[in-house]
Order: sequence, then C-alpha cells, then structure tokens
Amino acid sequence: MRRKEPDLTNCLKASAEIRIRFSEVDSMSVVWHGNYVRFFEDAREAFGKKYGIGYMDIFANEYVAPLISIHCDYIQSLKYEDTAVVDVYFMDTPAAKIHFIYHITNKETQKLVATGETIQVFLSTSDNQLCLSLPPFFEKWKKKVGLIKA
Repeated sequence: MRRKEPDLTNCLKASAEIRIRFSEVDSMSVVWHGNYVRFFEDAREAFGKKYGIGYMDIFANEYVAPLISIHCDYIQSLKYEDTAVVDVYFMDTPAAKIHFIYHITNKETQKLVATGETIQVFLSTSDNQLCLSLPPFFEKWKKKVGLIKA
C-alpha cells in the first residue's frame, strides 16, 4: 500500500538522471529492486551538490548522517537502457534529521515508476553520539537556504 504523499510544493528539490545499465537488471531486463535504493543515493548526492550540504560537508563539520529508515513503493518497472529521472525533495523538520522524499519517473514515458522516503540522523564523529538538537552547521545551512528565518 502506497503511503500518503506529503505536500512537496515548497520543498527544496534536486534531480538526478540515470541511464539503466546492463549490470542493474535481472534476466528479464527489469531493474533489480535493490538498485532503487542506489538511485535514491544518486539523488541525495545531486541534492548535496546543488545546495552545499553533501556528505563531505557533513563530515567536515565532524558529523556523519547514517540512514535509519528507507521505504520504497514500486509502481512500474524500469528496463535496460531506460532513463530514469529521480527527483528528491527535502522535507524540512525542526528535528535533527534529514528527511527526503523521492519520485522516480521514466524519462521517455513520463510515468511514475517508484516513490520513496529516507530518514537520516546526525552522529558526532568524536564520540559517535546521536545529535538530539540541530548541529550548528546544519542550522547555519538551513538559514542560508531560507528554511530558518534569521
């Protein structure tokens, strides 16, 4: 059962385009389901580059952001040589976490093939402790992109 879609109107958004390779499909030329998680990762990297909040930016501030939740709803199949467009939306929250929503569409048909969601938390690299409030660098980033009014 698909989850209720949140309002994405005012979310920060980035996209990644992925050409389906032979190594990503099964014997029926259909993308293996586990590759969708990698497609989500590609979109998160595109988001980080676009908005200046990539994994190395987080690490440079002495934090890591491990995934604690991944969800994917499969709607239609992607096949060998299809091009997928993965749109990723940042869901702002006051909590010390990164919440993304994903839409994967087939570029040629414009049909939605999958939706998903991930949640990441912040851990300090110095003591591996869960961050319960916004890390200072993340609060500064949210102000920079207009999510927190100064």
